[in-house]
Amino acid sequence: MSLKAGIVGLPNVGKSSLFSALTSSTVEIANYPFATIDPTVAIVEIKDKRLNEIAKIVNPEKVVYATFSFVDIAGLIAGASKGEGLGNKFLANIRDVDAIIHVVRCFEDNKIIHVSNKIDPKADVEVINLELILSDLSVIENVLKRVAKRAQNTPDKTAKLEYELAQKIEKVLKLGQPARTLDYSDEEKKLLQSWQLLSLKPVLYVANIDQESIKNPTINKYYVELEKIAKQENNKIIPISVQIEYEISLLNTEEKEEFLQEYNLKEPGLDILTREAFSLLNLANYFTAGVKEVRAWTFKKGYTAPQCGGIIHSDFEKKFIKVEIISYNDFIESKGEKNAKEQGKQRLEGKNYLVQDGDICNFKFGK
Repeated sequence: MSLKAGIVGLPNVGKSSLFSALTSSTVEIANYPFATIDPTVAIVEIKDKRLNEIAKIVNPEKVVYATFSFVDIAGLIAGASKGEGLGNKFLANIRDVDAIIHVVRCFEDNKIIHVSNKIDPKADVEVINLELILSDLSVIENVLKRVAKRAQNTPDKTAKLEYELAQKIEKVLKLGQPARTLDYSDEEKKLLQSWQLLSLKPVLYVANIDQESIKNPTINKYYVELEKIAKQENNKIIPISVQIEYEISLLNTEEKEEFLQEYNLKEPGLDILTREAFSLLNLANYFTAGVKEVRAWTFKKGYTAPQCGGIIHSDFEKKFIKVEIISYNDFIESKGEKNAKEQGKQRLEGKNYLVQDGDICNFKFGK
């Protein structure tokens, strides 16, 4: 399953440094706008501790983590929806991702230029939101023009639904609110897929805080302001010192542990970010556990057993018969598949079973 999140933000908020920390590699980092004109894609492992525990029992030849893709999208500025500041290219790149990681600067540093010459999280958020909303308004206006006559003069039910849906979204957008603030029926969701609205994409805020705020982000007035905005929008927020995370990413395992202890952190903020981005898209993992390989497989919550099997191979879905399931907790408590079977903790499920996060699956399919 190939899903990805786009890292967006105004120029010089720490976006490219965050991307570099995620990949432990260096993209061009510069103290001026548009240092990253072309998006860069990074594939990052999801550090799922459950996979390690399964591997301790199975002792496989290899362990394969689930992965998640991040795209470093060049800095947006006001006027992007009109093509200003290479805006058309930026918006096209955002259209191509499934979720948005919005990096907002929450630190002061006179050496690093802010595009607006002041630190103002609320204004930064509004600039990006407005550009996405204006881009969506253009799409909605085209939809209304396209279906207006059919919706009003013919019995075409689909055209009528499209027209009413577009009107509903237009009203919200004109109030300055993103399309994701509305609830949609399953039928409406199908129509929305082809419209590719930018403000419909789920958002996770990353507050780029200073070193002094790491232990207690609430002492940072900019973080507090952004947290308030996130709550109002019903979005999540993660406080991260991007500079510190970048430094941590360059250390070996032992040095990382010392660094984390110094700042009283249980784990790198990047691990939290990756998990939250994963969760933002309603994703989960099931596992396969064999002596050759213990592996995490990513699926959308709500997938049936055949759909999950199809992630491994299309035959698993087309020729699905049944799936043997052991929950993660039962597998660990029983110390493996053999004991779990003997203790009656393995069960057979059919084609309507909804796979759960942490299920250990063994698919059975016909020839």
